[in-house]
Amino acid sequence: MAQDIRDIPFIGHDDVVDLNFIRKPCPYIFRRHYRQGLRSHIMEVLRPEHIEKEVSGTLVNGRLWYPRARPQRIFRIFRTRLGTLADALDEIARVKILEQYLAPVFLAKSEEFVVDYVGPEGGDIMLCGFQEFVEGEILDPWGVLDPAKLMMTMYHRLHGDNAPTGAEETRWTNAARAKADLFIARIKQMIVEKKHLPDLAGVGNLVMVASGDIKLVDLNNISRVVLNAEIFLDDRGYPVCDKSIEALALLERSLLNRPIDTGEPIYRNFLDPKRMKDVKDLEAAFYRSRPTP
Repeated sequence: MAQDIRDIPFIGHDDVVDLNFIRKPCPYIFRRHYRQGLRSHIMEVLRPEHIEKEVSGTLVNGRLWYPRARPQRIFRIFRTRLGTLADALDEIARVKILEQYLAPVFLAKSEEFVVDYVGPEGGDIMLCGFQEFVEGEILDPWGVLDPAKLMMTMYHRLHGDNAPTGAEETRWTNAARAKADLFIARIKQMIVEKKHLPDLAGVGNLVMVASGDIKLVDLNNISRVVLNAEIFLDDRGYPVCDKSIEALALLERSLLNRPIDTGEPIYRNFLDPKRMKDVKDLEAAFYRSRPTP
């Protein structure tokens, strides 16, 4: 018996075009994106002619180049079973909260939609999304070793080794730091006003683009924020809210090169040393419970 597409670990082009709601013949090629999560299949939507250039090459000034095909969009298939249409609409409502506070500058624009998926067990509702492709450098909260040099490093990664230095580098760094300050402020405002928080903890969930703006590209694990002693676990058993607050603090320290105010209510609650130790134990238990690849 065929598997439900939501249960398959990795899918390819043929799996997508076989879906009952995909137009046939399909004018695009679907390729698995390098960033795959527990919650969604993430597929690049590519033009066949761009794939052809990637494989066969193209002449530029007498030299053969093999440019990697640039996705037109990102197609996401939400893995979680949704019991009712109301459940799907609730997920979409969470995305709308992100849009309210982060769009258009700090959020990869996404169009969520519900489909009638015909799988091996019959018809079922499924949540999908078409999202803009964001090109830039991954901003990893856990990988910053020298906050003082982070912006300079990102500048050269985004603009190349021959990018102008001196005044231009300083101007870009100052502008990017100001944008980061606003991004962090918007996240905190969302927490205070809407009691919701996106997943900031996953590596690859944040991308910095050439303008210096930060883009949130993962919209699939938006958690409620409650300032109490309870450690919230998502439906996979991961302490996503606590780890996202920790990631937010790390981003604030590294992007703005300033110490964290542990007296701030959000940080005072979530960065309590005893709580962080308990979260670390829960995180370790989560990774132990995951199947070995």
